[in-house]
Amino acid sequence: MRPTPASTVARSPRRPRHTLAMTALAALALAACGTEKTSAGGLQSKPAETAEARPSLTEILDRVEQSCPPSAPPEAPPTGPAKTLPPGVTPPSNPIEPIAPTAGPEVELNARDWCASNLHEERIAQALWDLVDPTPAKVRTILNDLGYVDERIHDLKQSGATTRFFLDLRDKGGRLCLEASAAGEKTVVDKCVAPVSGPFTPGKRNQ
Repeated sequence: MRPTPASTVARSPRRPRHTLAMTALAALALAACGTEKTSAGGLQSKPAETAEARPSLTEILDRVEQSCPPSAPPEAPPTGPAKTLPPGVTPPSNPIEPIAPTAGPEVELNARDWCASNLHEERIAQALWDLVDPTPAKVRTILNDLGYVDERIHDLKQSGATTRFFLDLRDKGGRLCLEASAAGEKTVVDKCVAPVSGPFTPGKRNQ
């Protein structure tokens, strides 16, 4: 039996390297497809850990109870000289007295309101920053999802590309409310003063 010449041995065809590379890239593209979506409400989807990191309203209220001071009337501004002058120093004949605010959040909100406001402001602003085309309906949906019921939402109106609203956060004798304007990355959430009791009407906002 004669050996078969090397030139006649059948060999399997080899796939070009560039074909393998293109196949791998296509698989990666298919795996990445659809990882970022935009919902019908105009909210760009976020990673799961971002949504989980945002505290619920129940968690916020628990933090208020644990870390904020008890509800109490606002304290009056201190009176008298700010500090004692050293011996031999004569006070000026016409001292300039600091002008203390007489109205607004500075004097009408107690320490508990200020503490609670910081917690509410941050979570609401973060939720509204990513809202595309902030219509009143979309803003209300976000506020409801955050746990704020319709009875707490007031004067929800659109002005141009901005939707403004008030949020009644009165609790345990406090007067806290929030005034907000939803405008994407230009969203602003600020403190305001509500009546002690009765129907909600916003007072003077923090300037």
